[in-house]
Amino acid sequence: MKISLNPKASDIFIAIYVAITLFIRFKFEHNNYAISPGLSIIFGICGIAFLWSLIKLNILNPNWFGLFSIKNQSTKK
Repeated sequence: MKISLNPKASDIFIAIYVAITLFIRFKFEHNNYAISPGLSIIFGICGIAFLWSLIKLNILNPNWFGLFSIKNQSTKK
């Protein structure tokens, strides 16, 4: 049994994930924590790598909110 989200759920998951990670990164940078911008960039790269791996494993199937048109590759005879 393989876990896979439909495109709409994947888009919502990605949007929420990005919003939460950006909020956490901004929160740590602007408070009196010893987080440098370089460390924040490393956290961002790890977050993107996590999303990329979920997409490559076909757990997430993003539709990118319909921004890109998907061409039908079926052949008509």
